[in-house]
Amino acid sequence: MPFHRHSGILLHPTSLPGPHGSGDLGSSSYHFIDWLVAASQTLWQVLPLGGIGPGNSPYMSPSAFAGNELLIDLTQLRDAGWLTDEDIIPDPAFKDGRINYPAVQRFRMALLRLAAKKFFTDVRRDARKSFSAFCTDASGWLDDYVLFMALDKQHGTVWQEWPAALAQRKPKALQEAAVALADECDFWRFCQWCFYSQWAALKDYANTRGVEIIGDMPIFVSPHSADVWANQTLFDLDSKGQPRVIAGVPPDYFSATGQRWGNPLYKWPAHEAENYRWWVERLRGTLALCDIVRIDHFRGFESCWEIPADAETAVNGKWLPGPGVALFNALRKALDKRQGQRQDGLRIIAEDLGIITPEVAALRQSIGLPGMRILHFAFDGHAGNPYLPHNFESNTVVYTGTHDNDTTRGWWAALPAHEQDYIRRYFGISGESIEWDLIRAAFASVAALSIIPMQDVLGLDSASRMNQPGLADGCWEWRFNWHQVVPWHADRLAELARLYGRMPRRRSDTHALPGLKN
Repeated sequence: MPFHRHSGILLHPTSLPGPHGSGDLGSSSYHFIDWLVAASQTLWQVLPLGGIGPGNSPYMSPSAFAGNELLIDLTQLRDAGWLTDEDIIPDPAFKDGRINYPAVQRFRMALLRLAAKKFFTDVRRDARKSFSAFCTDASGWLDDYVLFMALDKQHGTVWQEWPAALAQRKPKALQEAAVALADECDFWRFCQWCFYSQWAALKDYANTRGVEIIGDMPIFVSPHSADVWANQTLFDLDSKGQPRVIAGVPPDYFSATGQRWGNPLYKWPAHEAENYRWWVERLRGTLALCDIVRIDHFRGFESCWEIPADAETAVNGKWLPGPGVALFNALRKALDKRQGQRQDGLRIIAEDLGIITPEVAALRQSIGLPGMRILHFAFDGHAGNPYLPHNFESNTVVYTGTHDNDTTRGWWAALPAHEQDYIRRYFGISGESIEWDLIRAAFASVAALSIIPMQDVLGLDSASRMNQPGLADGCWEWRFNWHQVVPWHADRLAELARLYGRMPRRRSDTHALPGLKN
């Protein structure tokens, strides 16, 4: 079936302007939604919303369920009476354009602890009732997460090096730790309640304005996470809890030695034995935060690159079969039974980049998920390149680039002259405004969804790149300022949406977005 055409912007909330060192769920997020509406954009794509891990990556979170505490808007805690105006005066270490993560973490976490202390002495019933209800509803993942974070703070090392009784999750040891660390656990509960409450309000505002959120769910989880610690039988670990093998990708476009991600691999037979319970709950939780979810590294469900844990690079790995369609059948069956009736199904985008074999393509197509096409990958001189717009199918999401790519302006500047010439001839353009040439091409394509990184809308160069795969430091730091946004940006996006049939639908229109086939 044909899907209605939409378009939107890729921007992680941390990249928003704001006074407290990084973007958050405060007024700038609401202003961004208003700007999307003015630009006739109906989709806001974000990166994973969980806490950051090594290298400040949102793809190495300590939890697949918990939200990022650094996104909590401090002004709302001030308005609630748990902080003061003096508390939230910005740190002089904060600079425009980049995130100083150590400074941000020190500042924000200290204020969250202060707010939590005041909250737990607050006698107002409404807040405490909401907090208690959240803790009860989220207990399936929250209790493990808060104890994990409390133990992490106490021991200051990876969970495999904690006392054996805790690392092996002996019930008596866990009970004693929960009692001894009750205040610290409550702090982390407070943080999650704040995040989920603020995010729910923001998402409701977006949805009310006709904007849907595209979330991002990494296929793998961090080895030092509540998920692995609490579900050790579901991961390929040795007797000490260390990964035997880890995830990554072989040598590719981004790296001659491949990418060594370090995530533990799943024991898929163990997941199958419990009917993919953990995955059902994970996707259910993600879809509660977002309207649509992009699953990163979809090809790993067909087979993933298995690397020995002691290998220094990803070169000497091998392909390990994944669960295939069985996982998605289980997900659809479980989630379609919500409230005893058919829902929208699994509203999933398959990130099918990298080494895509016919088997991977067949898996995606059998499930009915839209794949991704990146215009930066299209111009190798071969007319059969699947990333060229004339080769698209409608069940596709097209991007100029992603968070892993250079900005379009930076990409163009680095291209050799013959590739630039090919692009000029292909589109019939001069290339003087290459970012808008590619934005127009994405909007004009047959792809159902068109997503543009905010950096390309603003015409920014390589200094504004979000991430560079394989680079350990200096990534995930980019922020913009509202003074960089001028009226014609929204006007031009709106005009392209009108020209190419991507205007917002009326509320009475039938809902139709890519999802699983019946």
